[in-house]
Amino acid sequence: MSIGKNVIHDSALGHVSGQSQYIDDIPSQKNEVYVGIVPSCFACADVKGISFEKLNSHPDFIMGITADDLHDNSWGTIVHDQPVLASQKVNYMSEPVALVVSKSRYSLQELIKLVDVDYREKKGIFTIDDAKLEKSTIYKAHPFKRGDVQKALKKSMHLLKGTFKCGGQEHFYLESQACIAYPDEDVMRVVSSSQHPSETQRVVAHALGLPLHHIVCEVKRMGGGFGGKESQGAPIAAYAAIVAKKLGKPARISLTVDEDMKITGKRHPFQNEYVVGFDNKGKITALKAHLQSDGGAYSDLSSSILERAMFHLDGAYYLENVEIKATCYKTNNHSNTAFRGFGGPQGNMTIESIIEDIAQTLGLDSYEIRKINCYRGSKNITPYGQKVENNMLPELFEKLHKTSQYKKRKKQVEEFNKKNKYKARGLSMTATKFGIAFTAKFLNQANALVNMHLDGTVQVSTGATEMGQGVNTKIQQTVASAFGIKPSSVKVMTTSTEKNHNTSATAASSGADLNCAAAFNACEMIKERLIQIAKNYNIKNEIEVSDSLKRTKGYTFKNEKVTSPSGKKYNLKDLITKAYLNRVSLGAYAHFKTKGLEFDKDKGWGSPFNYFSQGTAVSEVEVDLLTGELKVLRTDILMDLGRLINPGIDKGQTVGAFIQAMGWVTTENLCYDDKRNLLTHSPTTYKIPNIQDIPREFKVNFIQNHENKRNIFQSKAVGEPPFVLGISVWTAVKNALSVKCSSVVEMSSPATNENILITYEKHR
Repeated sequence: MSIGKNVIHDSALGHVSGQSQYIDDIPSQKNEVYVGIVPSCFACADVKGISFEKLNSHPDFIMGITADDLHDNSWGTIVHDQPVLASQKVNYMSEPVALVVSKSRYSLQELIKLVDVDYREKKGIFTIDDAKLEKSTIYKAHPFKRGDVQKALKKSMHLLKGTFKCGGQEHFYLESQACIAYPDEDVMRVVSSSQHPSETQRVVAHALGLPLHHIVCEVKRMGGGFGGKESQGAPIAAYAAIVAKKLGKPARISLTVDEDMKITGKRHPFQNEYVVGFDNKGKITALKAHLQSDGGAYSDLSSSILERAMFHLDGAYYLENVEIKATCYKTNNHSNTAFRGFGGPQGNMTIESIIEDIAQTLGLDSYEIRKINCYRGSKNITPYGQKVENNMLPELFEKLHKTSQYKKRKKQVEEFNKKNKYKARGLSMTATKFGIAFTAKFLNQANALVNMHLDGTVQVSTGATEMGQGVNTKIQQTVASAFGIKPSSVKVMTTSTEKNHNTSATAASSGADLNCAAAFNACEMIKERLIQIAKNYNIKNEIEVSDSLKRTKGYTFKNEKVTSPSGKKYNLKDLITKAYLNRVSLGAYAHFKTKGLEFDKDKGWGSPFNYFSQGTAVSEVEVDLLTGELKVLRTDILMDLGRLINPGIDKGQTVGAFIQAMGWVTTENLCYDDKRNLLTHSPTTYKIPNIQDIPREFKVNFIQNHENKRNIFQSKAVGEPPFVLGISVWTAVKNALSVKCSSVVEMSSPATNENILITYEKHR
């Protein structure tokens, strides 16, 4: 059985040898053309006209495309309020207004600059505060309420009031947005770098005015996604497809890093207002919060992201009296979109910041505040009414406190701070309790096609998309385990809408959960037929096999053999051959849906999640109070991921998510000029973590937990939950500054060197 084993990532050898193929590695066809995007020069303006006249004399220019060339110029994952190409007005800087088509990719930038667009600039809205004044909103969520917040606040021994701000984040995937469209007779085939092939199929179909069965979207792999290709890869594919349809030639679009960073949306910045009441021990008695996000120019996925922030404001802590309101504001910034954590980190970070402030107010260690407020025992119902089942949080807190030598290191930090005037160290433990499932119930479904061949090898197709996270390897292990064969005998095929239709995005950390379960169901259907063959093995006439899934117990599939309850063994290949000769299908198409999800939006009450992935992290930092320089000295992570399907992949995901989050809360700062031009639009100006930024000492461990009965193989999702743990670096910085300033420190995120220095100077 391959479950729980370190099976090599299915693309590992290709990655290290350079043989893995991405969109722009696909060789150009002889008649292929290249597509470039003309970006807007203003963040808010009317478009009076577009002219390609200056391009006509250029030898590489083929044609220009505007919104008038599209059959349907609207798209949006939830609300169709975003134009594929801006027509009468632009609503954010660098919004696509037109396309240019060239014979050569190398002249695209030259052609783009020659396009004349006549604008009439208008006043824009660029901040949440400005949007509030203008009453410019995208979505207002129904609040979550429990207990009597106002009464509890009045009775609280202590009150803190504040506003927590956290910035956006660039996805910074290594493969930029890209697509090639092939007009194959009456079918448009788009090969896309997309997390959501079905959504890409729909947007392309609407833009071209074609029915869905005339569009096929294929995704072999992505060079990273992190949510940035969940929705925003779809219009990119439409750009290539409309050109391919008009010219009857393959059309390729591949954005540069600079173009991608300017055009596409980011993680949502949040500005969260709160009032919290607590007693002398730090027990939270009441919390009233208003979460406020910058959705940008269009809706995209902002409403669902806002709601997930609400779902995660409680973090790992029980709130007896709570009221959570939330509003997403419409601005003239790029349309913000999905990003790993999907709003969860912005909500969770708020409560962790509050706890640091409570600790400083009372003169207590923040670990004690977290421990006293942690979900435990009967205090296990969230503000929205879901029970925290299989709650491992108390054990995670206590075990990591011990294994990280927290108490000893806390004393060492205190001694260091006493001896050093211009340097400060901080130590902080934070937690994650991340809900796993799409909060839109209908998205929690998947399908899989499994084909078994006569040599005992298997091909499997699902709607999951591989972006480096290892979902294909987990599917491979699932199928191999089901049939009792080697993982190398299973091949996960290119994702395609012609094989797996109406699929959900690979997102919400549920890609492996949903698609492994669907693949497992398909395997069970084939196994049932093989078991019936085994039961009737000696019959000379043609064996009739029922398609009803009986899930016959007692038969085991292991080491390419099938063993009956009586102990009789059959070679798997012999059963396969006999099934083929008896005209029994060796292929199966199965569907899976997550059960037990019920949430009433109007009441703000129910169970939106299948289960919770949980974890804790301790980070220790050192800051230079003269320069703001930050060093992460050590991080210890302890996670509950249930029964790990692939320990190596899960550890890699944990480490990667933590480092990405650490970048969000420390170095990754989005900077704009007064016109809202993005200044940090390249690797030279936007700072993701490098080798010098990661913790000098980094320990990652998992607890043993096989009690998650709500997911396949008792596993738990790993994509987003560990991202939240990166917040521990920021809270450690806050802890260091609070101790040095002997006061509650109001600090926004990210804690860049400049922000650290400014915050210290403000509070000392």
